[in-house]
Amino acid sequence: MATRKRTLLKVIILGDSGVGKTSLMNQYVNKKFSNQYKATIGADFLTKEVQVEDRLVTMQIWDTAGQERFQSLGVAFYRGADCCVLVYDVNVIKSFDNLDNWRQEFLIQANPTDPENFPFVVLGNKTDVDGGHSRVVSEKKAKMWCAAKGNIPYFETSAKEDMNVEEAFQCIAKNALKNEPDEEIYLPETIDVGHVGVQRPSACQC
Repeated sequence: MATRKRTLLKVIILGDSGVGKTSLMNQYVNKKFSNQYKATIGADFLTKEVQVEDRLVTMQIWDTAGQERFQSLGVAFYRGADCCVLVYDVNVIKSFDNLDNWRQEFLIQANPTDPENFPFVVLGNKTDVDGGHSRVVSEKKAKMWCAAKGNIPYFETSAKEDMNVEEAFQCIAKNALKNEPDEEIYLPETIDVGHVGVQRPSACQC
C-alpha cells in the first residue's frame, strides 16, 4: 500500500535579541502577532505541518535565547538541523553585522557534513517600522551579503504586517527538504538495551 512520505525537518532560527524571531514564528504557525516582547528562555520551538510537493512535512522551528553570547546555546541545540534561518532587523545595523557571527557559530556547532552547501535563508525583518523610513540596511546591501555567502535566499519580512512570512517559510521548507535523504526511515517506538525497554525520546529532545 502506497504511503505518503512524511518528513520531520528541524529548522534553527538565529539572530540578535529583538529582531523579531519569535514574532515571525508565531505569525507563520499561529497567524498571530504580539507587540509584547518576551525574551525566549533557553530555547523554544513550534511545529507546523506543510505540504511540499509530494511530501508531508512537519517543520520543527527552534528559536534561540536571543543571546549575543553565541556559544551559550550548546551543541545539542544545533544538532540535526536541516536548515538555518538568519534574522536581522533592517533598522539596526548591528543585527545585520552580526549575521556573520551567527552563521559561523552555527557551522562550528552544528558541524554539517557539507558546510559549503548547507541551506541557509536570510530574513530582513521589521520592514514596517516607521513606514520604512528608519531602515539602515538596504535590500541591495543584504542581497550582496547573501550572494557572497553562496547565493543564500533572501526575504524582506514584516511579522506585524504578515509580509512575505508564508513565502519565506515555504522557501525554508524546500531548502531544508533538500538536505534530507530521499528515503523513509522506520524508527521503532522502543529500543531494547539488554533486557530493558527504553522509550525513544521525542524529536524535541535533541
